[in-house]
Amino acid sequence: MSQRKGTKQENNLLKKADDNRTVRRIVAIILLLFVILFIGFIGGSMMYVNSALLPVNEDADEKVDVTIPIGSSVTQISKILEKQGAIKSALVFRYYVKYKNESGFQAGEYELSTSMDVREIILNLKEGKVDKEVAIKFTIPEGTSLSDIAEIVSKQTSFSKKEILNELQNEEFIELLSDSYSMLDLKAIHKEGIRYPLEGYLFPATYGFEKKDTPLESLVTAMVARMQTVIDKYEDEIASSGYTVHEILTLASLIETETQKAADRFKVSGVFHNRLQQNMRLDSDPTVKYALDKKGIQVTYKDTDVSSPYNTYRMVGIPIGPIASPREESIEAALRPKELEDFYFFARPNGQVIYTKTLNEHEKVVTKYRHEWNELIKKEKTQ
Repeated sequence: MSQRKGTKQENNLLKKADDNRTVRRIVAIILLLFVILFIGFIGGSMMYVNSALLPVNEDADEKVDVTIPIGSSVTQISKILEKQGAIKSALVFRYYVKYKNESGFQAGEYELSTSMDVREIILNLKEGKVDKEVAIKFTIPEGTSLSDIAEIVSKQTSFSKKEILNELQNEEFIELLSDSYSMLDLKAIHKEGIRYPLEGYLFPATYGFEKKDTPLESLVTAMVARMQTVIDKYEDEIASSGYTVHEILTLASLIETETQKAADRFKVSGVFHNRLQQNMRLDSDPTVKYALDKKGIQVTYKDTDVSSPYNTYRMVGIPIGPIASPREESIEAALRPKELEDFYFFARPNGQVIYTKTLNEHEKVVTKYRHEWNELIKKEKTQ
């Protein structure tokens, strides 16, 4: 019995099916190759990164002399370390520092070793193990205003407070700083009504300098560079916050001057953010003191009526600029406010902060504890 030959149409269908199977096989092979290459790339990259974090030579304890200049950025430090043979890759070092949120690297002369891994090198740079003793050393406490910073620096150097304040307002110098430090927005810091352009941009920390005749520009640059290092850690959060670097530093300075305890920084930030979202005034006493250049405890109702772009009792929103130098935690709090329903807070002299939802509740708290502040004010007047 003879087999029937397929029709032309059936043959075409069979051929098309064979072609489709061939195409699917080719696509599957290409995808498989792509997956293999991708896995290989990821594996190779991980091996490269892990290798770059290891010592340059674990078996040979060769000494490596490294000098980190004042005001060096993480990028500059990584290039110096790679050039001197202390690390394998400047790129890996830089991204590792950013991933780990490392900061606080100190300038100076270091004796490192080829047997150190990246983690050990970072620890050394943060601890500031230098071979030479410093000739100039000063500490800027958190929440210090720029005027008081100038006073502190003047006591530890040959520069007068007036000289320092003049330099801190030198437009040419500030413009040069802005070329190196992206956080400095010239339009924001030179806005009409700003008292000091660099207020809030000098990071509070301890600084050491090897030479007694270190130029004033170098002293200021070191403080600005330290703040830029901190700001860089929160670059993405600031970009997505809806606020500028200048506004975040301003808000952080209010949080800094309003609080004593770490937990309260995030809660006070929550209150400020709640008020900002409702288009309410921030009503922050430290902004009034700054506007009046007033020291001491007492802020009167008359004080709160002062006409100033810093006075948050009269203007709505974040004031024109920072009123002090905030610590990193206050900057973090400005970006990561604690979610709460409160719109008011009252700080007692003992450090306790009481949070309330309504103005009526807040006024009851003020009435209950106002005498504590009145007693401190009386003591202040008799001293």
